[in-house]
Amino acid sequence: MKRHYWKKTVEFALVFTSLALVTWTRPKHLGYVATGYDAKVMCSSVSISGRSPKEVQKNDLLYTRIMPVKLDVDMENREVRATVSGSSARRAVYREGLGCTLAIGVSDDELATQAHAAPPAAPPLREGLLCPEGNAVNLDELPPEVNQDMLEQALGFAFTNPSPFKKLGTRAVVVVYKGRIIAERYAPGFSENTPLVGWSMTKSVTNALVGILVQQGKLDVYAPEPVPEWQSPEDPRSEITLDQLLRMCSGLKWADHALTTDILNMMYLEPDTAAFAASIPLAHPPGSKWSYSSGTTNIVSRIIRQAVGGSDADYFAFPYRELFHKLGMNSAVLEPDASGTFVGSSYLYATARDWARFGQLYLQDGVWNGERILPEGWVAYSVTPTLAAPQGGYGAQFWLNAGSPDDPDDRWMPKLPTDIYSTRGLDGQFVTVIPSHDLVVVRLGLTINYMKRWDHQQFLRMIMEAVLFSSSERTGGQEREYFTAETEK
Repeated sequence: MKRHYWKKTVEFALVFTSLALVTWTRPKHLGYVATGYDAKVMCSSVSISGRSPKEVQKNDLLYTRIMPVKLDVDMENREVRATVSGSSARRAVYREGLGCTLAIGVSDDELATQAHAAPPAAPPLREGLLCPEGNAVNLDELPPEVNQDMLEQALGFAFTNPSPFKKLGTRAVVVVYKGRIIAERYAPGFSENTPLVGWSMTKSVTNALVGILVQQGKLDVYAPEPVPEWQSPEDPRSEITLDQLLRMCSGLKWADHALTTDILNMMYLEPDTAAFAASIPLAHPPGSKWSYSSGTTNIVSRIIRQAVGGSDADYFAFPYRELFHKLGMNSAVLEPDASGTFVGSSYLYATARDWARFGQLYLQDGVWNGERILPEGWVAYSVTPTLAAPQGGYGAQFWLNAGSPDDPDDRWMPKLPTDIYSTRGLDGQFVTVIPSHDLVVVRLGLTINYMKRWDHQQFLRMIMEAVLFSSSERTGGQEREYFTAETEK
């Protein structure tokens, strides 16, 4: 007990010291970051996810634990106001169909005008069809090769805390095999009807929206994009292509770590996330260096807005009309910033089943119910490794398991197949596609420092074995031998 106590004390001290350093260097900014983050998370969690303010404050808010952040949740007016010691006020406002937006540099009249252009309501799902085409789930009649006991062990792994001091925080798991849900579980207080934030999984949805516009002939990924801030002939940024933005190798000088100013300034201090990101200078020649950047994704999001054209209503309807409603992602809410551009890096809420639908679209090569949603070859393009990315680990807004070109064993999950690709978001959000095994696996939760605390490789391995183990009994062990040879090098 004493060891765990000291471990938690050290972890808290490190977080507090880091925040104190930021406070010392930029005290005014940290106050607005704290109020902006907590107000936005509270507003979306209550208004979109339907959770109680008390439960959200206890589990999800970062800054109220270490700073005197005060929250005023106004359920009647659907807004949340946050302050630190009476100053650094931030207000997050909910608008039906648009979710919550931080009211930075924008009037209530302007927010109301945007709200009048909110996207249309979703059409009902077709009755009687199994998810993902419909919304029915039958876990009593699974494919014969699926070992249900082993699946239960995998779910137990996902939801069982190793100790009271090490909470995994898993909130939802959905497993789709051969186009049907074969496993599903939710933490207390969450259900198949609870939309949850994807954080950076939203980047992969931005990839899909680009693909749709490529299919419509409105975008060319290999051409430099007319970013307004880069149009001077002397500006080397004018040569940055959409492909380089999607692959995180634009060369822009950007820091995307938890306590760095770029990401925090963009998300919680600026009314126009894309304009802020576009103001960043070059640090390297475009295409020469990989650097993870939420900023470049928000530049892409504004490029999408320009390509869609028309009115705000046309733009707000676009992802719903062309993607979400076609897939039956009826819970999806994509939130804009104060300028009215969707925050394509971070702010999509959807249920675990709807996140699974998105993964299934890519597993099916962009085709849904016989309709090609994404252009032919788009999925292959998206999961082709970016040359500058380490371990062959990043494509075009997707994380890969391809491995280094000169050492395929040097990869994200070395015990799993190289064809795996995944969306991935803060605190352990995953939609993982395993084409060689016809699997889509969704894991949503709140796991601080998730890359160390959540063993995604082991979780996926248990799910794969739940399918392949039973197959081996029917085929004399061939499937089991394949899995062993492919994953246990």
